[in-house]
Amino acid sequence: MTQMLQASHSLSVATEGKGFIDITGALASWLEDIGGGNGILTVFVRHTSASLTIQENADPNVRRDLGDALEALAPEGAHYAHQEEGPDDMPSHIKAMLTSVSLGIPVVDGKVTLGTWQGVYLIEHRASPHRRTVVLSFIGQTARAEASPRATG
Repeated sequence: MTQMLQASHSLSVATEGKGFIDITGALASWLEDIGGGNGILTVFVRHTSASLTIQENADPNVRRDLGDALEALAPEGAHYAHQEEGPDDMPSHIKAMLTSVSLGIPVVDGKVTLGTWQGVYLIEHRASPHRRTVVLSFIGQTARAEASPRATG
């Protein structure tokens, strides 16, 4: 009989400033560590100036172009009322709002069901390095098969 599993974990991600940080391997490793089988993995970033995305993991130019597009949508040089935390702060909030702070990813046989060319990324929107917290939550079946109880009679 397969047992149900609910687990959570905080992943600390160091950034070097603006850019995409691939966290796909860390998610896969954690699922393996907890013995997650079939279920749903929720990934949530606890910040308002960083975000998450699932994007192409083959050509780094895709991520560069996406970063350029976000810069065009929320440039640092624009006049924003919120200026207290520097010129990159308000554009970072806008970029986080336009992307995602939470992702739900199906898990089958202990593996995230990403497409061939997909990876999960933390997007750092601030110019300076930060340490970001990504909260992981899995709910589903365990990968470890338990012996089925036998009927007695």
